[in-house]
Amino acid sequence: MRNDTEGEDILDAAKPGRLHWNLVPAQLVAMAIQRGEARLSAEGALVAETGRATGRSPDDKFIVDHPEITATIDWGKANKPLPPERFRALRRHALEHMAGQTLFVQDLWAGADPAHRLNVRVITEQAWHNLFARNMFIRPPQDALAGFEPDWTVLQLPSLEADVDDHGTRSGTAVVIDFAARLVLIMGTAYAGEIKKSIFSVLNYLLPDQGVLPMHCSANQGEAGDVAVFFGLSGTGKTTLSADPARILIGDDEHGWSESGVFNFEGGCYAKVIRLDPEHEPEIWAASTRFGTILENVVLDPVTAASDFDDATLTENTRSSYPLDFIANASKSGRGGHPRNIVMLTCDAFGVLPPISRLTPEQAMYHFLSGYTARVAGTERGVTTPQAAFSACFGAPFMARHPTVYAELLGLKMRRHEVSCWLVNTGWTGGAAGTGRRMPLPATRALLHAALDGSLAEGGFRTDPVFGLAVPEGCPGVDQMLLNPRDCWADPELYAKAAREVADLFEANFAKFKGKIDRTIEAGAISAAA
Repeated sequence: MRNDTEGEDILDAAKPGRLHWNLVPAQLVAMAIQRGEARLSAEGALVAETGRATGRSPDDKFIVDHPEITATIDWGKANKPLPPERFRALRRHALEHMAGQTLFVQDLWAGADPAHRLNVRVITEQAWHNLFARNMFIRPPQDALAGFEPDWTVLQLPSLEADVDDHGTRSGTAVVIDFAARLVLIMGTAYAGEIKKSIFSVLNYLLPDQGVLPMHCSANQGEAGDVAVFFGLSGTGKTTLSADPARILIGDDEHGWSESGVFNFEGGCYAKVIRLDPEHEPEIWAASTRFGTILENVVLDPVTAASDFDDATLTENTRSSYPLDFIANASKSGRGGHPRNIVMLTCDAFGVLPPISRLTPEQAMYHFLSGYTARVAGTERGVTTPQAAFSACFGAPFMARHPTVYAELLGLKMRRHEVSCWLVNTGWTGGAAGTGRRMPLPATRALLHAALDGSLAEGGFRTDPVFGLAVPEGCPGVDQMLLNPRDCWADPELYAKAAREVADLFEANFAKFKGKIDRTIEAGAISAAA
């Protein structure tokens, strides 16, 4: 299968200069350093800076609006339409830019389940971005590369800018997906995460038609084969909590749930590493301090070249990209059975949610569609107090279809496989961020272990009067007061006021789904608990 428009393979059409095909990490690291793209840390990782774009550019993401798909896309802020004629002009712009250039090519897989796998060709201007693609996707064995035919191609051209007038973009940055050409074009940004998230967006569109639920989640497996998936937005602890030495890590960020079970889309991890703690996150620390890893926007000591994971000078969104097998207990297959538990993670910076709650199926659907977390003051420009953030399905920027498509699939699979669901607050307690304290990680781990091994469900539960959540009355190794957020606040009236404000935010956000969902889901709404 060829990725073509106007009858030509993209590389044939571009007429580039030298092509470096499927180089291994040592070669890519050497070339990145030689070309001045990146440096080595004292620990051996490759360290690159992404310039002005230190995160994704969601306002610059487009889907080419072909008549055959237009009715199936959830058009809006996350999925903006680009007319086909504009994309053709953008493609010509890219081809002219690529002519005569030295480029790097990796042929890779997206999807550990062969029944739902994509062959992905990633073409980059820089060696370090090619290493990123190799780290993040699944690396086929050598014999599978002979005759490799891409299902999709990603062109990553950070030095090329779009023209707003000629190409219909918002700025010089553009991330464009064309489902007809099976082509992703990324320009005007060096942030490497756009490469993997673009293919995640593609899979999110394609897989529901195959009965597969695409999920923005991490996943792990216990000794008994019990699988748990962890939904959560950036900063909620997906990577930290799924990298549990007592469990096998299936994957870090993106998975599918098919009739056969859970499978990883990726072959690597892309961990947020600001203030990385070797004591609390030893697996991620070990992986981030070795050769073959890429550190993105991590500051190096000017004398020793040691990685300073506490330095947020460039961004709070510092990242570490490494192959999954850098984690000692990672799954070799990237596959597991049907989940026994689903964990929905939220970083509640208002300090009002319990550290863990058991959800009914209706509540699980409600919280999946809500996708709540909160931004903390100081982590983003202009954020001076905690701000609620709602991202449907815990991944709205990557979901091409309407959120209800994914929610209905989740509900179907949960009922069919009798899955338990838990809401876990990794944020604050005893007050909002700046007043309260961060939820203790050892307590979160103890509660999670008890939930996953089944012992927590055997104890007693009370109903939270504001949120209607079933909260355990006790757990070994956890301070009982921590389980009741109201008791952790010095002023119960301030707690009640803050809790009601957060509940109101939930209700206001969920209003957009009313009339578009099964009425039974509304039984899980926070308003139903009032």
